[in-house]
Amino acid sequence: MIVRLALTDPETASNLLKVQTPSYLVEAELIGFHGIPALNDTVESLAQSGETFYGYFAGGELAGAAAYELDGGTMEITRLVVHPMFFRRGIGGSLIRFLLELNLGVKGYRVSTGAKNGPAKRLYTNCGFKEAGELEVAPEVFLTLLERGVAGQ
Repeated sequence: MIVRLALTDPETASNLLKVQTPSYLVEAELIGFHGIPALNDTVESLAQSGETFYGYFAGGELAGAAAYELDGGTMEITRLVVHPMFFRRGIGGSLIRFLLELNLGVKGYRVSTGAKNGPAKRLYTNCGFKEAGELEVAPEVFLTLLERGVAGQ
């Protein structure tokens, strides 16, 4: 079940951190960079992020989450996290498809992930995203930028 998360509730934000931190630690190992900004998040910073969050619950437990911000006519997917205990169960894909199906009148979608994060890149390309470039965010650390139009264009 996917539901909107109210991160102004400290318990909800705390539960998200319990999913987000281990998820980003796995990505940090994959890409060889532990400076991922989300690893420094707190209950307070999540509540003040301005992002819209949705959580995926499995058996009543938060197993994954995705967040977005709107930038003009584009949805920027800002986070996609799945607790490692729930990897390889289709949760990430379900969250991405959920965001793509929100009726927000957007004209396109953007997301980025570590260039060395093969699993995330495969997930996004399987959901219709195309690589649109790379960005160096630290010495020898690159993000892959991916884009998608509406209906996968």
